[in-house]
Amino acid sequence: MDKPNEGVKCVVNSCYYYMAGDRCSAERIEVQPRNASSSEETDCATFIPQQQKQ
Repeated sequence: MDKPNEGVKCVVNSCYYYMAGDRCSAERIEVQPRNASSSEETDCATFIPQQQKQ
Protein backbone atom coordinates (compact mmCIF):
# COMPACT_ATOMS: atom_id res chain seq x y z
CA MET A 1 0.00 0.00 0.00
CA ASP A 2 1.19 3.53 -0.61
CA LYS A 3 -0.90 4.91 2.24
CA PRO A 4 -1.13 4.00 5.93
CA ASN A 5 -3.34 1.17 7.16
CA GLU A 6 -5.74 3.10 9.38
CA GLY A 7 -6.02 1.75 12.90
CA VAL A 8 -2.54 0.18 12.95
CA LYS A 9 0.19 1.96 14.91
CA CYS A 10 3.76 0.75 14.45
CA VAL A 11 6.89 2.29 15.96
CA VAL A 12 9.36 -0.18 14.37
CA ASN A 13 11.13 2.24 12.05
CA SER A 14 13.40 -0.49 10.66
CA CYS A 15 10.43 -2.28 9.04
CA TYR A 16 9.77 -1.99 5.29
CA TYR A 17 6.12 -1.12 5.99
CA TYR A 18 6.90 1.69 8.46
CA MET A 19 5.64 5.16 7.52
CA ALA A 20 6.36 8.49 9.20
CA GLY A 21 4.12 9.23 12.13
CA ASP A 22 4.35 5.62 13.40
CA ARG A 23 2.02 4.32 10.67
CA CYS A 24 2.00 0.94 8.90
CA SER A 25 1.58 0.58 5.13
CA ALA A 26 1.09 -3.21 5.10
CA GLU A 27 -2.23 -4.18 3.54
CA ARG A 28 -2.78 -6.58 6.43
CA ILE A 29 -0.74 -7.71 9.42
CA GLU A 30 -0.23 -11.09 11.07
CA VAL A 31 0.45 -11.41 14.79
CA GLN A 32 1.70 -14.73 16.19
CA PRO A 33 1.74 -17.21 17.95
CA ARG A 34 -1.74 -18.67 18.17
CA ASN A 35 -1.62 -19.69 21.84
CA ALA A 36 -0.04 -16.56 23.32
CA SER A 37 -1.32 -15.62 26.75
CA SER A 38 0.16 -12.11 27.01
CA SER A 39 1.32 -9.32 24.71
CA GLU A 40 4.94 -10.13 25.64
CA GLU A 41 4.55 -13.52 23.94
CA THR A 42 3.42 -12.07 20.61
CA ASP A 43 5.29 -10.77 17.57
CA CYS A 44 4.45 -9.27 14.21
CA ALA A 45 4.99 -11.92 11.53
CA THR A 46 4.51 -9.23 8.86
CA PHE A 47 7.81 -7.53 9.77
CA ILE A 48 10.33 -7.32 6.94
CA PRO A 49 13.61 -5.44 7.40
CA GLN A 50 13.77 -2.42 5.07
CA GLN A 51 16.74 -3.73 3.10
CA GLN A 52 15.22 -7.20 2.38
CA LYS A 53 12.02 -6.19 0.53
CA GLN A 54 12.54 -6.11 -3.23
